[in-house]
Amino acid sequence: MKLTFWGAAGEVTGSCSLLESQGKKFLVDCGMFQGGHEHEQKNEQPLGFDPAELTAVFVTHAHLDHVGRLPLLVKSGFTGPIYATAPTADLAALIMADAAGIMHYDHQKFGRPITYKQSDVDQAAELFKRVEYHENIIIPGIPAADFSACLYDEGHIFGSAFVEIKAGGKHLVFSGDVGNEDVPILRDTEPLPAGLDVLVCESTYGDRKHEPSSERLRILREAITAGLQRGGSILVASFSLERAQELLYELNEMIEHSRDFPHVPIFVDSPLAIDALRVYRNYPRYYDAAAKECVMAGDDIFKFPSLNLTYTREESKRINQVRGQKIIIAGAGMLTGGRILHHALRYLSDEQSTLLLTGYQSVGTLGRRLLEGESPVEIMGERVKVRCQVKMIGALSAHGDQDKLANWITGGKTAPRQVILNHGDPAACAALIKRLGANGVAAEAAVFGKTCLFE
Repeated sequence: MKLTFWGAAGEVTGSCSLLESQGKKFLVDCGMFQGGHEHEQKNEQPLGFDPAELTAVFVTHAHLDHVGRLPLLVKSGFTGPIYATAPTADLAALIMADAAGIMHYDHQKFGRPITYKQSDVDQAAELFKRVEYHENIIIPGIPAADFSACLYDEGHIFGSAFVEIKAGGKHLVFSGDVGNEDVPILRDTEPLPAGLDVLVCESTYGDRKHEPSSERLRILREAITAGLQRGGSILVASFSLERAQELLYELNEMIEHSRDFPHVPIFVDSPLAIDALRVYRNYPRYYDAAAKECVMAGDDIFKFPSLNLTYTREESKRINQVRGQKIIIAGAGMLTGGRILHHALRYLSDEQSTLLLTGYQSVGTLGRRLLEGESPVEIMGERVKVRCQVKMIGALSAHGDQDKLANWITGGKTAPRQVILNHGDPAACAALIKRLGANGVAAEAAVFGKTCLFE
């Protein structure tokens, strides 16, 4: 058996793991590289394998850095099944279409290359095979004794999963992204199966700890209250999947159960986030107990009086005409594109306003540079001096921190025999390796293009 990493090795994005067993080839995720220009150029490079030779693909969840190159697989000759949960399949179609639209726009305006078109997205979406958690997946034409797979709830974003594979006498798990603790709407991360030969695990926050999840609502409320007390507006850089919906859920809780919550207009300025709401509403069986209870009581967990959904560009532009303070939730979460840049151009120089960052900021992104205090910054060709307050809320991250990762890996009846860490910057990966070593679990970092052999 062979395992080769063609992405998310020594960095956070571009997840892509190739597993070869008994003459068959399987892929776990095929995501885009994100960050600065240096990272994104990798999306134009050869995949490192022939997509036409793949038997099947397994997708852990619908974030762009896990599904963004699936249409490229199809364009390059892949015709097999893509296994994922139903929410992941629906959300992935939205994410891939959004990426294709951005490529078209960037090509028209800046002459940047187009990796794939909407027709490739449509073909990729048709290949998805929707499976439930705990469903035994048998690939047609391959005996169950030679290969089987199963998805378990990862608690990272809606429909996310870690993938268990039994092949060639080996027992493996690919974590995808491990969810944070006690995330609204989502169920908790399921325990790892016992007796693993190999665990491929992410390490995004392997070197840090979040604020306690039990204080998530208080931290968010205090950040909003403090921001509004500064006298300006609040700009929330949000990932369109999970983070935007989680924010709406939390804001709904605060507004409906607190008389003194500041009453200001709240805008969700992201077509993708708005489209994703439909997927959430289609699959209430994936909610956790608290969210189900709200829905059963007749509460729309994504709707409240001060909320405005701005889908079109014209509606987005009209936000600027709304006088007074406001809260604007817009993508992209790392300020790498999208409508957030238009609002950043307007509000970063305002010393009374606040920018809230709600998730991981990759090296080279505008969000990372703002978090590190860079000023001025360039936005759409203009130099902007940063005078607003910039604040990160780690408790809102969809990724588990070092404690969550270490406890998940070591908390089962038996620890995995071999742990390979991907999807993390070198420092984060090294810190988690050290933490696991202290717990008696040996781990190593994934290396791009390196093939691991398992006898």
